[in-house]
Amino acid sequence: MSRTDTTRFRHHQAILVGAIIATIGALPLADARAYLLPVLLVPLTVAVWAWRAGTDANPHGLRLRALLGDRQIRWDQIVELGGDARGRAVALLDDGRQLVLPAVRHVDLPLLVAAADRGDPVADRDDVPVAQ
Repeated sequence: MSRTDTTRFRHHQAILVGAIIATIGALPLADARAYLLPVLLVPLTVAVWAWRAGTDANPHGLRLRALLGDRQIRWDQIVELGGDARGRAVALLDDGRQLVLPAVRHVDLPLLVAAADRGDPVADRDDVPVAQ
């Protein structure tokens, strides 16, 4: 699967810029006393989260990315896609759990569903012969 088959949803990059500015602003404070050095961890953690967290959608499913890990969800595990009162996209899974999709708004749902239709489902399966 090529990278063009994946639709990526990420948080606004202004969060990353703000975290970098906060890191620069915290440098004098952290330099003043050694016990204040952990203050730098807060904006650095926010910067890494803003750069990494989000949702990747491709014909095989969704990949939910967080600060330290990620989770794969196949399309056949998703029963329903919808929005919540805060405007975030929510996926209802076949086991009854609801997952908020990071960085996906409810207005982005058509783009998310379109990412599922990019592949040829017959060509992706190993048990079905494909005519040449």
